[in-house]
Formats: sequence, structure tokens, C-alpha cells
Amino acid sequence: MSYRQITITTGVVCLALSLTACGRNDTDAEVARAQGTPLDFAGAAAAPTMDATLPGGDTSDIIAGLKARRTVLNDGLYADVARAAVSNRTSQAEQDLRAARFRAQAQSKNWLPSMGPQVSLSSVGSLVTTLFIEQTILDNGRNKAERAYANAEVEVASVTYAQDANDRAFEALNLLLTAQTAEARAAVNAAALPQLERYAYIMDERVKGGVSSPVDASIVHQKLQQMRADRDLDLEGAASARAELAAMTGAPVTAGTTDAAFRTELTAQPLPDLKAEAEATLAGAEADAGRAGFFPRLAGIASIGDSSDVGLTAQMDQDIGFGTRDAMRAIEAQRVAAIAAVSETREDTARTLAKLEAERSSLTRQLVQAEELAQGAAQTFDTYVQAQRDGQRTVREVVTLMESRVGTARRAASLRYDIIRNDLKIAALRGVLVDGDIL
Repeated sequence: MSYRQITITTGVVCLALSLTACGRNDTDAEVARAQGTPLDFAGAAAAPTMDATLPGGDTSDIIAGLKARRTVLNDGLYADVARAAVSNRTSQAEQDLRAARFRAQAQSKNWLPSMGPQVSLSSVGSLVTTLFIEQTILDNGRNKAERAYANAEVEVASVTYAQDANDRAFEALNLLLTAQTAEARAAVNAAALPQLERYAYIMDERVKGGVSSPVDASIVHQKLQQMRADRDLDLEGAASARAELAAMTGAPVTAGTTDAAFRTELTAQPLPDLKAEAEATLAGAEADAGRAGFFPRLAGIASIGDSSDVGLTAQMDQDIGFGTRDAMRAIEAQRVAAIAAVSETREDTARTLAKLEAERSSLTRQLVQAEELAQGAAQTFDTYVQAQRDGQRTVREVVTLMESRVGTARRAASLRYDIIRNDLKIAALRGVLVDGDIL
């Protein structure tokens, strides 16, 4: 072997050792991944899923902002349910984020030399093995764009993960509200049933005495049965919602304070807008990488084997043709389209928020009216009860008015939780149903 071949061999060995050391300069857990299975990679929970420090050392303002967010829910039942629902889950979005971080970690080293073997069969039937080492010298910013693209992928996956967590928290809270609404309606019926049962008994006795018609007694009993059926249906719906909620949170949800008042106003930037901005950055990096492919790339190549050599190579990732100019225009158009998508997303989000705010105002007005109607119906009912005792009103008339009073009270009970549900939709859209540090 010549002196030149010995020098190349020594350089290759040193480079291989240095690259091996580069793969081992992190924690012991990262070293162990080299012997891990795919499940080990997917389940590597030692490192934080959402980390504002990107591979390569840059800091992501988007991820830092997500981590700094705090739930607007007061400490109590709603905050506990949201936290339990997010903690007790296996999220595909989380694994997608973890995979994106691994890809970004790999791309953060794309400026280092790469190597690969080549095995071929010679004309005389012998195997020829060669080891190639390539080091990029000039790439017109392609490697940098690929690193930026990988980091932008992490940001997009992080926003998607936060959105998934807030959607799951809202789903759990919506189940809780469904149960509470049904229980509140059932409580209204349960409070009215003893009095209605008393009137049904009175009607039976009046029929026996020949004072009232059996038809009137039958109508009262039908109303009694309907009120019982509504109560039972509400309780069954509440039990079903609570069972589903227990499956989401991992344990039955016990009673607690139902104060859903928000700590602060809902002013955080909506998650769809944040995701659109991250996707625009992703598209910009992709455009930069695609544009760099139309320019020559210079690299140094060394080979060692039966015949060793060192040299420079210049090549282009994209062929030059009559459509090259239009292809480059298409790349720039892709960048502009991503920016336009941000504006469209902001408009859509603003429309959704405006609709939810209008619905909240409407629900608040309806609740005030329903409470006034319920109060008026209760006062009128008391008047009818006294009039019935004085013989001025029939039992059937009193029972009919009771049915109206119960209906208005049930409506008011539902509206209270509808307002809370509307506020939770706004909070989920803005990504403030859960603390960012638990993601």
C-alpha cells in the first residue's frame, strides 16, 4: 500500500471514530437507543416532548409560548377533569411530535461528512469493496434550509399536539357538562314529583267520590308518568356521560366545586392561527431547499478500497431544462400561498370567535328571560294552588300550570351549562384549557 493510501486509510478511520463519538456525546439514555427497538424509540419518554430548544441549539418562540400558557379554568372540578383527561391518554400527536424531533435531530448533523460502502463484482468474478466519504463544501443554503424545515416540522407538530390536548380536554368537559345538565333537569323533576303525586292521589279520591271525571284523573296520571320518564331519561343520560368520562380520565369523577369562572379574559392567540404561521415557516424552508437544488453543489469525495482516490465533485439536484424558470416560479408561488393561508386561517378563526361571542350573548339573554319566566311561573303556580284550595281552580288546571313551571325551570337549568360550554369552546380554540407545562 502506498503512502497516499495509508494517509487516506488513517483519515477514514479517524473520521469514523469521530462520527461515532458524535453519536455518543449525549446522555446514557440516548446511547441506549442505538440498541433499542422501534417501540423503544416511540416510547422514549425520558426527554420532554415539548421543548423550546430545537435540535441545533435554536429556541422556538412558538413552542416557548405554548409551554408558558396557563389554563383559564379556576382550580376545582373543571380544571381537575381537564388535567386528568390530558394526562390519561396515548396521543398519536405526541408520537408524531417525538418523531419530528428525531428527524430534526438527524438533520441538525447534515453538515457533517457522510459515508457509505459500495460492493461490486469485477469482470474476473472477484468482489470489489469501496468506502466513500462525502463532505459538502458549497450547497447554496440547501442543508441550512433542510435544518430549518425539520425545525419547522417540530413547531407544527407541537401546535398540533397542543391542539389535540385542548380538544381532548374540551371533550371531557363537554361530557361533564352533559351529565351536569341532565342531573340539573332531573333535579327539577324530582322536586316537583311529590306534589304532583299528591295531586294524582287527590284526583283518584275525587273520582271515587264522584266529584271529578275519570278523564281528568287519567290526564293527571299521564303527566305524572311523563315527568317520571323525563327524570329517568335524564338520569340515564347523566350516568352514560359520566361512564364515558370515567373511561377518558381513568377514574370516576367525584363531586366538586362547579365554578367555571375564568381567571383571565380569553385573549391568547388561537391555535389554528399559530399552526398556520408554523406551516408558513415550513413552506418557506421547503421553498428555500427546492430553490437551492437548481444551483450547483460542490462536495469533496474520498474513496478507499482496492483503488483509493480523493477529489471534488459538482452536481445539481435538479436538472436544467426549458421548464426550469417555471419550476422556480412554482416554488416561490408555494411560499406566497403559505403566507396567504395564514391570512385565510386568521379570518376563519375570527369568524368562529365572533360567532361564539354572539352565541354567548344570545344564551345569556335567554337565561335571563328563562329565569324571569321560571320565577313568574312559580308565583303564578302558588296563586293557583291557593285558588284550588279555595275551590276557585281545578286540580287539572293546577297540574297543567305545574307542568309549565317545571318546563321553564328545566330550560333555565340547561342554559346555565350551555353558557359554560360556549366559553369552553372559546378557550379550546385559543388553547388555554390546560397548562402548557403538562404537555
